[in-house]
Amino acid sequence: MNFRILMMSIAIAVAAGAVWAKLPAPPVDPAKAAEAKAKADEAAKKDAEKLGKSQDRAVANYRKNKGIKGPLPKVGGK
Repeated sequence: MNFRILMMSIAIAVAAGAVWAKLPAPPVDPAKAAEAKAKADEAAKKDAEKLGKSQDRAVANYRKNKGIKGPLPKVGGK
């Protein structure tokens, strides 16, 4: 019985090693890579704009609820 458990443990360890082995990366077409990078850059830019708008809305809501009057403070001390 112990021999079977030992053999099964070894077999599972070998199989797990084969499963977790790192495969080489597929070759990348430079044109497709450039296109994907451009799409990712555009998406990041849109996300940044949406984040800025959301933050502005949050600040406006906070200032309204707290009763803060006056101009918004300058960011960065300039």
